[in-house]
Amino acid sequence: MNELKTIFVVDDSLLYLESARQALKDKYNVVTLQSATDMFEALNTVEPDLIVLDIIMPEIDGIEALKKLKADIRYMSIPVIFLTGKKDEETEAYGFELGVVDFITKPFSKAVFTNRIKTHLDIEDVIRDRTETLLRLRGGLVSVLASMVENRDSLTGRHIERTTKYIEILLEAMYENDVYTDELITWDFDSTILSARLHDIGKIAVTDLILNKPERLTESEYAIMKTHTIEGERLIDAIVKESGDALFLRNAKLFAGSHHERWDGTGYPRGLKGTDIPLQGRVMAIADVYDALVSERPYKSAFSHEKAVSIILNDAGSHFDPLIVDVFHKTSDIFSRVIHDESDGDR
Repeated sequence: MNELKTIFVVDDSLLYLESARQALKDKYNVVTLQSATDMFEALNTVEPDLIVLDIIMPEIDGIEALKKLKADIRYMSIPVIFLTGKKDEETEAYGFELGVVDFITKPFSKAVFTNRIKTHLDIEDVIRDRTETLLRLRGGLVSVLASMVENRDSLTGRHIERTTKYIEILLEAMYENDVYTDELITWDFDSTILSARLHDIGKIAVTDLILNKPERLTESEYAIMKTHTIEGERLIDAIVKESGDALFLRNAKLFAGSHHERWDGTGYPRGLKGTDIPLQGRVMAIADVYDALVSERPYKSAFSHEKAVSIILNDAGSHFDPLIVDVFHKTSDIFSRVIHDESDGDR
């Protein structure tokens, strides 16, 4: 048996809240709320399938509440229907521009109310099914591209898999510790983590003689290796041109182009400094360097986890964003488990 869908109805009028509850209670789980403040509090524990939101309310009106919903990655995909006693063309146009899916005019009949709700929930089901199919396809294509890079670079074995896990650890911990949350709250974490897998895609354009050289690179060879950042951006731009400017590709381009920038401005390819470096690059810099430090190379032994952590802590404020280094320090034990679990899996 299918679980009942949950509808939030938000209105400062108890009369309309009760009318909505009576209209929907036999088919849906109805949560009635008397203010936008109550709605946001309820959203901390319950994720509704649809929100019916009154426009004119004290404190936070429906327009402001909708703007806040659409600015938060946690809630932006929840469909919202405006409930209004007066629907003029200007308000209607502005509402649709902000992302509302429909208007229901007060007073409403039970038939109109329930049919509008059902129609939009049915549409959302279709959209969700199609979106899941596209996401699976996208994930498969990204995995193939990432594998192409991994298979060419024989010296870094499973680097992409590990750095992807590190990125996930860091982003979740940054959010929990209120570090750059104003920006993170607009990110789709699943999409962002997937896009991080393409941070080294530009290595496809680097010759095997350099990519798989068992000794340290010469100065001229290193200069060529550094072009993988710009080449990565170029390749992602080519994908965008053919397939459209998807958000995850924009993130992938930022990961690819900025993960070798340094907090003090001495990195490459553009010598960006401080918060001028995209947040994607500042996070990946730590994940990338940690993995390089704890991994064995033909020209160096692997550092211990403790030594790698010490190096990254010492480079806070020079190589790395000190706020993100602090989060890394708090979660470094989880980083060590990634290496430990992979070692166990190789036995």
